[in-house]
Amino acid sequence: MKICLVAGTRPNFIKLSSIVEAIRLHQKVNINLHYTIVHTGQHYDKKMSDDFFSELSIPKPNVNLNCGGGSQNEQVAKIIIAFEKYLLKNKFDLVVVFGDVNSTVACSLVAKKLLIKIAHVEAGLRSFDNTMPEEINRIITDSITDYFFTTSETANQNLIKSGKKNKNIHFVGNTMIDTLIKNIKKFTKPKFWNKLNLRQKKYFVITLHRPSNVDDKKKLKLLLSSVSASLKNIRLVFPAHPRTTGVLKNLKIEINNLIIVDPMSYLEFNYLVKNSIAVFTDSGGITEETTFMGIPCMTLRDNTERPETISIGTNQLLGTDPLKYKKIINDCFRNGWKKGKIPKLWDGKTGERIVKIIEKIYDDK
Repeated sequence: MKICLVAGTRPNFIKLSSIVEAIRLHQKVNINLHYTIVHTGQHYDKKMSDDFFSELSIPKPNVNLNCGGGSQNEQVAKIIIAFEKYLLKNKFDLVVVFGDVNSTVACSLVAKKLLIKIAHVEAGLRSFDNTMPEEINRIITDSITDYFFTTSETANQNLIKSGKKNKNIHFVGNTMIDTLIKNIKKFTKPKFWNKLNLRQKKYFVITLHRPSNVDDKKKLKLLLSSVSASLKNIRLVFPAHPRTTGVLKNLKIEINNLIIVDPMSYLEFNYLVKNSIAVFTDSGGITEETTFMGIPCMTLRDNTERPETISIGTNQLLGTDPLKYKKIINDCFRNGWKKGKIPKLWDGKTGERIVKIIEKIYDDK
């Protein structure tokens, strides 16, 4: 059996890691199980791609399609063209896609048109907000997927309501948490830690990358100012996503407790998060990681496709109106930051469950 694992962005790499490890273990008894890693090149910044392969012990991709840059639609188009050329020359039984990025939907469309089965890791997530590019990617990908691997019971129900058959839906847990568990003892103090005199539980972290938060300069400035002003002069560390860096360069931000740093490696970033008071973010994946680590998290959005991080975990929605942040944050200082529990099957064994299911599917054919 030949499996094509498609990665394009930092979250894809993190989700892919535990599946590669599980395949390697299964290859010891199943010599007919083979995999290939295709990197679409959607993230082309070194800190957002290459470093993750070396840090997480993932083999270098067999091919890089070099499809970074451009608008949303331009990028999807480039990936479709490049991935089709690749699949026409290389035959696979299954294409495995991850998450909800442009690479996910583009490679799913190509595979389906070439009559290759698709497995979607992290299927069934829904924010029910069609203004988000990721939501469009999720809906389209799941509409043509053959095998669905989900992180929660809520995701299962979303798929069932859309008409998917129970037999093709597999609640397996969260591969991002597999990678977190494997690497949590390897977290590395950031290079700037001592220089900035950071101390455990003496700072906050913020990450931003969604167009709705970073493309409008005035909104971004107001957002950063509002969060920073609500933190009682406690420092706010901001690892700036490459998407955000360009906008920040044109902003004259003078916020005393805001510290802007370059993108960080996986091990350094999670060290920073694990030792923070709380995290402010518009990233869905970070809400999962903070939930597992027990770090309070404020999501700078009106919705989330990961409701279990709120109902069970440490996450809460802060909304998109910066003028309302002060009251919510002050309430947290006064009443205590949110505590949570770890959702079901977030146990470090998701990759193993996925590979076993894939083997069973193809053994039964």
